[in-house]
Amino acid sequence: MKTKLAESSSDAIREEVRQRYGASARGESSCADDCCTSTSSDALGYSAEDAAFAPEAANLGLGCGNPLAIASLERGQTVLDLGSGAGFDCFLAARAVGPTGKVIGVDMTPEMLTKARENAKRNGFDNVEFRQGEIETLPVADESVDVIISNCVINLSPQKERVFREAFRVLRTGGRLAVADIVATAPLPHEVKGDWAAYTGCMAGASEIDDLEKMLHNAGFDRIKIAPKDASRSFIREWLPGKQVEDYLASATIEATKPRNSNG
Repeated sequence: MKTKLAESSSDAIREEVRQRYGASARGESSCADDCCTSTSSDALGYSAEDAAFAPEAANLGLGCGNPLAIASLERGQTVLDLGSGAGFDCFLAARAVGPTGKVIGVDMTPEMLTKARENAKRNGFDNVEFRQGEIETLPVADESVDVIISNCVINLSPQKERVFREAFRVLRTGGRLAVADIVATAPLPHEVKGDWAAYTGCMAGASEIDDLEKMLHNAGFDRIKIAPKDASRSFIREWLPGKQVEDYLASATIEATKPRNSNG
């Protein structure tokens, strides 16, 4: 019998998430036995051109928004994607930063990394690199990244404070965090908070906006902006039908900057 979510260690939670997304990469997860959170790219804010540009096998529909819409990427920048999956956002970022730029994707799921690397090799993305690692302990050097993106992944971490501290560490001064994620707009009901499928499906682990702002501030960030998107509730409703999760959750854009006077 599976340990109750509330009593599980951070390692146990991470392993459950790893198993769920490994199954997604293998095409094995389904709504019948696992919370199915696949959403169409147009509902998430991507254009038809975006969907056509990235390799089809990279788009698993597991996000909750489009972090590239707020990332303001420029040619020559180094971009880091937290929880890069099969590489969809990495490939779009690679187009934006061009051949003089670089994109690093970090994921803890071996099956996702295999898929992403195959997609990169098959489609000639020479400026994209995928590394295995956890977002709480990034395999990335200090002050080496201009922009960090992430799509519906930080909510899955049982140690979000560590994620934001690591993000701060690897960003150059003046660097930016530009994330799409699920946030709680009201306290979650206990039956949702304790549901493993709701956790691995990007719902039960969502933090409230005030808590996220506090974590980002404590990590050292400034110019923090968290903007929930009410329109997202229409697809969130489908993630856990009949549970009214859309009353408590929304997709949001999360932006923050590492101050130029920071000592890192």
